[in-house]
Amino acid sequence: MLELLSLLQTHRYWPGAELAERLEVSERTLRRDIERVRDLGYPVDAVRGVAGGYQLRAGGTLPPLLLTDEEAVAIAVGLRTAAAGAVQGMEETAVQSLTKVLSLMPPRLRRRIDALADQTVPAPMRGPTVDATTLTTLAQGCRDDEIAAFSYAARDADPTQRRVEPHRLVSLGRRWYLVGYDRDRDDWRSFRVDRMSEVALTGRRFHARELPASDALAFVRAGIRQMPRRYDVRVLIRAPLPDVAAVVGRWAELAEVDGGTVMTMPTDDLFWPLAVLATIDADFEVEGPDELRDQVASVARRFRGSRGVPARARSPRRAP
Repeated sequence: MLELLSLLQTHRYWPGAELAERLEVSERTLRRDIERVRDLGYPVDAVRGVAGGYQLRAGGTLPPLLLTDEEAVAIAVGLRTAAAGAVQGMEETAVQSLTKVLSLMPPRLRRRIDALADQTVPAPMRGPTVDATTLTTLAQGCRDDEIAAFSYAARDADPTQRRVEPHRLVSLGRRWYLVGYDRDRDDWRSFRVDRMSEVALTGRRFHARELPASDALAFVRAGIRQMPRRYDVRVLIRAPLPDVAAVVGRWAELAEVDGGTVMTMPTDDLFWPLAVLATIDADFEVEGPDELRDQVASVARRFRGSRGVPARARSPRRAP
């Protein structure tokens, strides 16, 4: 029964024969178990016949969810991130949800979450926040193949109305992007979510098109590279690529070369590459631009000039 619920909660359509095979039961037993699942409050749609099957649909209330250990930990980590303010308007709700999730976790999983929180130092982040309702609306459009309509304020341009077939949401740095097919411009586009307003689903469905890229992340990165940027950062970091990738994440492009890793990052703000270089425990050489070299030198001078007071020179504390 638990395995059946876990499979149904993927919300895909399961042919009856395939589902029975996965569960290693007869189709008659499967039909009986489906009825038990319905008695527990899970709305399961059934299609009868030779090619019949089952699918879990959204109901009026949220039934109990079944989570693996990894899924439970991932949810808790995501809620901690939301509670920190990455998504506008989600802080209080995320804290309340996190409290409920942690209270239901067995001690072994709570220890994993506590260890992650205690041993993780978040890097300073800055950037635009996005509306939580906008994200969930767009995610629903991606899932259900439903056309989204919204007002979009492109860079240095007046807002325009868009009708888009949403494909995927991409989180890059601290920005969210929607990859979709723009019906009015008859082309694939990526949209910054923080520049959207009046987002709504139209109720009109579409047949998914083939994305002209290996995945949505690659499509967004290709679009960013084509946009004019104030700075084209290029740095040689004298460390293996996996070590650099662990710090950089999706923020930049990395290439392995003799002597280390080359990081390239088109950007309008040198805060990001400077933060990455300050975090990586390795020597590096800034190949460009000159403005980044100047900022690195300025920070280096500031750190050299900021001398801490040695412990032996501090005034001893007197006992109360």
